Amino acid sequence: MRYITILIMSALCCHLGHSQIYEVGVFAGGSNFVGDVGSTTYIAPNQLAYGGIIKWNRSPRHSFRLSFIYTKLQAEDIKSKDPRRIERGYGFSNPAFEISGGMEFNFFDFNLHSGDKKSTPYIFTGLSLINYNNFYFDNNRIVDVNHESSTYAIPMILGYKTTLTNHIILAAEVGARFTFTDEIDGSVPDGRWLRPTHSFGNINNNDWVMFSGITLTYTFGRKPCYCDF
Repeated sequence: MRYITILIMSALCCHLGHSQIYEVGVFAGGSNFVGDVGSTTYIAPNQLAYGGIIKWNRSPRHSFRLSFIYTKLQAEDIKSKDPRRIERGYGFSNPAFEISGGMEFNFFDFNLHSGDKKSTPYIFTGLSLINYNNFYFDNNRIVDVNHESSTYAIPMILGYKTTLTNHIILAAEVGARFTFTDEIDGSVPDGRWLRPTHSFGNINNNDWVMFSGITLTYTFGRKPCYCDF
């Protein structure tokens, strides 16, 4: 009975030890938009993006991650390489706020309690929610409908991180968000009665939102116990 009690307590110790390895920090970088207006270059940040990030490191190979990013998505046809878009001359600026949650996978072990300098590439995916303003184009003029919408998106992030100290981690990453909407650039109005006369572009392709930047996080928590049973 005593052996079973020790075994259960040791298992709880391991669980609690692992559950207290956290990271909290900031994100700073740029954003760009890829859709029916503006450039079609995927990595071309043109607006400031900033926010916060929280991680719950469950093992040296994976962690649960939550982030918040604010930016103003901006695109201009004159910066496109498509002559038809350049001639059209549309442009927009749309405030956007993203909440993203999911799992981050490390290519190599990233043991934050080893005491050694650690570095690894990583990938992240999960689910995002992006809030943005609705508008549409009418005779080369933006019509703001004073209405906000939200869309889900699939984040796909590739990055590289390294420890600066035992508690400070620096990472650089590039991420694409495939959204479930085609409304962010005004090419498809939110109102169904407007779509037949005011929609343009490829209605079969949804919008993409790109974020590129760095994160600086502080890690804290008790060193996890390692069971010998």
